[in-house]
Amino acid sequence: MSVAMEARELSSSLAALSILFVPLLTIFSCPSPVSALNTITHLPGFHGTLPFYLETGYVKVDEVNDAQLFYYFIKSESKPEEDPLMVWLTGGPGCSAFSGLVYEIGPLQFDVAGYTEGLPTLVYNPYSWTKVCNIIFLDSPVGTGFSYSSVEKSYETGDTKAARQVHTFLREVIQMEMNCFTISRLVGLTKKYIGYLVGNPVTDEKFDNGAFVPYAHGMGLISDELYESTKKSCGGEYASPRNEQCSNYLQSINECIEGINKNQILEPVCFFASPKPHIVAAYSRRLLKEDIKEFPLLKSGLPLECRVQLCQVFIVESSGYLLSYFWADNDTVREVLNIHKGTVQQWQRCNYGLPYAHDIPSSLKFHLNLTSRGHRALVYSGDHDMIVPFVGTQAWIRSLNFSIVDDWRPWSAYGQVAGFTRTYSNNLTFATVKGAGHTAPEYRPKECLVMLQRWLSGAPL
Repeated sequence: MSVAMEARELSSSLAALSILFVPLLTIFSCPSPVSALNTITHLPGFHGTLPFYLETGYVKVDEVNDAQLFYYFIKSESKPEEDPLMVWLTGGPGCSAFSGLVYEIGPLQFDVAGYTEGLPTLVYNPYSWTKVCNIIFLDSPVGTGFSYSSVEKSYETGDTKAARQVHTFLREVIQMEMNCFTISRLVGLTKKYIGYLVGNPVTDEKFDNGAFVPYAHGMGLISDELYESTKKSCGGEYASPRNEQCSNYLQSINECIEGINKNQILEPVCFFASPKPHIVAAYSRRLLKEDIKEFPLLKSGLPLECRVQLCQVFIVESSGYLLSYFWADNDTVREVLNIHKGTVQQWQRCNYGLPYAHDIPSSLKFHLNLTSRGHRALVYSGDHDMIVPFVGTQAWIRSLNFSIVDDWRPWSAYGQVAGFTRTYSNNLTFATVKGAGHTAPEYRPKECLVMLQRWLSGAPL
């Protein structure tokens, strides 16, 4: 199978997959079709020379509408010529890959505790996944982060369209490498393909949407009586109420867990002490520079663990998340990143205002196809996430009917139990990350790096 064909097949499942791996072909080592490669040695807010290779740029994924995807490329800090290449797609949909870079798996993070005013300070993250692999952080789909189009209609996107554009991005990168290597060299590198990872992934409406009920019961958030009554009236199916009694019980459960932070059920619910409530509502549309300055949050003494609060259709950002807005909308930062002027007026960590069509309700067939063809897969879940509870993830994995190779057991990091894991046939591994929320590496960075290292090496977790 050619590299291009392999990328095409993989891209078909990108709508539901957060991360995928492709062969490292000494990326960007020669002239390429990507526009204006920009190597960066110093970043505003970071003291001194960057201790890693950073590059930014755009790849045109739609010639007619001038749609361009923006990326950050960071070489492995170990053996970049030998280590695999990861393409990281932050979820949402509509969340910038920069969020994954500074809050989850990248070598930079904000000094939240030391922030007072002005441009935020960036510090080195010793638990970056770039310790073991090269990573392209890709702003996808168009309208996410610094990715843009010259035609307004191009911002109307969805699962299928976004996947095709990522495929185009990969094809351009692969085409560049084909121009740099002999065919025999290219075929040899193709055999180094590894597989893909997904973290707390939205996968299938049936399994994901109803998982919060058994999860809430298992975590002691609802009573045995309410759970049993709901289970009986709903017939164990909670994604879509089948009768009025089922609907009423589900409403009771929602009211019971209303005060819980669903991203990480152990963390506090955090609200802005804003004198202008309309500004909070405006998060569903945009976050203006002048609005950000109205929030006294960073000086209010709220705990640093206040990360995000979901409130119906609004996303209220807090603490360290706001620093990404201050940084990305700084003129000097944009100049260093080589952002095309006039393309993104106000940067958003997550653009939930995108007209996005969820036209692939289930990605189960893609998981089945990829793993059946021998591609390794790691599915991991923060076990304190109630957005995509691990019980639903376990359920859809069981539905694939793979045999169990290594049964449920704890896995450890730094001498402590870090979670639990099970290995299936077809090279599929499932793992929980103990104490982690919806974005597992953000909550348990040390443990997640250990998990990645072992999986990449082929060793059992």
